[in-house]
Amino acid sequence: MLQLAWKTFRPRRPVPGRGLLDPSLTDMRVHPGDLDILFHVNNGVYLQMADIARWNYMADLDGFRRLGERRWYPVVAASTVKYKRSLQLWDRFRITTRVLGWDERVVYMEQVFARGEDVCATAWVAGRFLSRDGARIPMPDVVALLGPDAPPTSPQLPADVAAWARALDVAHREPTT
Repeated sequence: MLQLAWKTFRPRRPVPGRGLLDPSLTDMRVHPGDLDILFHVNNGVYLQMADIARWNYMADLDGFRRLGERRWYPVVAASTVKYKRSLQLWDRFRITTRVLGWDERVVYMEQVFARGEDVCATAWVAGRFLSRDGARIPMPDVVALLGPDAPPTSPQLPADVAAWARALDVAHREPTT
């Protein structure tokens, strides 16, 4: 996917005043290589497009520089996509990426794919941050680095996202009795 390579090697510049909880907007267009045999965007391509939008979110926060100084990097722990409408060749669309909340180990993000007013897909992503030596970075440390103006505690996750996170156990919580 050419868009992934282009956006990865030419990330956009930081947005002054952008906060951790502010949405990030990524405008894209469907290209021939994004399509499957049924001539709509392949489900795997949605994940690549979501990657691009998360890279843009990080660029908006000057996250590449900040994380690079600490030798930290983000990884996806889990993701799910709910498809509502097909994106087709040459469609222009926007991905809105936002942080919904976090716990000690995981950040939860929502990414909405919309063509005009029509929501085409919604992705939830659970991410972690690691250091180059393999250590897991606590999310409060990442929040302090990327969002010094962010609240010290996470906003409450929407009930459906919290249920998804519990079902997947992406934070590897100890069972309660």
